[in-house]
Amino acid sequence: MKKVLIVTYYWPPAGGPGVQRWLKFVKYLPEFGVEPIVYIPENPTYPLQDTKLRDEVPQGVTVLQKKITEPYAWASVFSKNKTKKISSGIIPNKRKQSFLERLMLWTRGNLFIPDARVLWVKPSVTYLQRYIKENGIDTVITTGPPHSLHLIGMHLKEKTGIRWVADFRDPWTTIGYHKALKLSDYAAQKHKDLERKVMQEADFLLVTSRTTQKEFEAITSKPIHVITNGYDVENVNRLPLDEKFSLAHIGSFLSERNPRILWKALSELIKEEPGFKEHFELKLIGATSQEVLETIEEFRLSPYVNNLGYVSHQEAVQQQRSSQVLLLVEIDSEETKSIIPGKLFEYMVSERPILAIGPEDADFAGIIKQTNTGVFALYDNKDLVKETLLSYYRLYLAQNLKVYPVGLQQYSRRNLTKQLADLLK
Repeated sequence: MKKVLIVTYYWPPAGGPGVQRWLKFVKYLPEFGVEPIVYIPENPTYPLQDTKLRDEVPQGVTVLQKKITEPYAWASVFSKNKTKKISSGIIPNKRKQSFLERLMLWTRGNLFIPDARVLWVKPSVTYLQRYIKENGIDTVITTGPPHSLHLIGMHLKEKTGIRWVADFRDPWTTIGYHKALKLSDYAAQKHKDLERKVMQEADFLLVTSRTTQKEFEAITSKPIHVITNGYDVENVNRLPLDEKFSLAHIGSFLSERNPRILWKALSELIKEEPGFKEHFELKLIGATSQEVLETIEEFRLSPYVNNLGYVSHQEAVQQQRSSQVLLLVEIDSEETKSIIPGKLFEYMVSERPILAIGPEDADFAGIIKQTNTGVFALYDNKDLVKETLLSYYRLYLAQNLKVYPVGLQQYSRRNLTKQLADLLK
């Protein structure tokens, strides 16, 4: 059986989407003749935790740990809440940033390149170099963000000659929040130089979308393979459908994902459609930015909000399956059209219709259309959003609100892991 060393920052009890991809690959790789060995930080600073995910770590898997020094741990001394938000990707609106937030963003972008976990690189390379030689490891896989983990893979390849695969769950210099890091010209160039070097030194790259694949093809000639995120069989109790006409957003609701056309459409339906305001409920499950909450208040929708905050992955799956309609929103920019939110795949197998709002030519728009799981609208198409909500509402009243998906099996975690295992042979 081939031995593969997986270097990842996010691992249970980390919560959020970053942990799911490699937790599921590790679960299924042994079925396809690959033994995964996982390397993680011993004392990480996770902005979100979900202790129930520990139960999903396969029994008997080898997990190696090494201490990490993290600036986020130091910064939390001054403001734990601000540090937690920034480390989880919730960056305040530029006009509303405090001095401390501006300082933290500048420090993060200019002093810790490529990110705040870069101090883990040197001790990890020293430790893993010896482990690889002593344990017959065939391949090293690094997954980012944090992209500093790719530097571990790059140095291990330089020192041992081992095959190295770099997995990009998100892009590096073109991801939405990169521009908010207040980069100097020197820092911006250093990010690009490291990005290019990683892509040219890796034996091959993994990405999660076709758009990212095309973007990276302009940087490197190395093979780039698309393996999307996916869904797994979740053994959770299915709750009854909500009695209310619930529109549920699950996951981080960032300031940049603030669709005013949605809030306007909802406010109009409340005024115009008989019975809508008595039936409607907006469920917010996960961290929601203050700017989003203020906009909801601006459109007088606050009385309809059920803000559940962050919940375990298990409870999130239950909420997905019991909500009437699922809301998926991505930032409206050229940089984000490659982002396929991990929750999309869980949404698709929840058997609930999806209302998605995002940028033109978004990769996930095609997936929703191909699988017949919902409706995708651009940020300037309020009429489509309103018509879709009204259609869903009338089907809800008729007790006939459901979807008829097709072709979902290709996105199962087991099938995706087989694709990965085939690449590793």
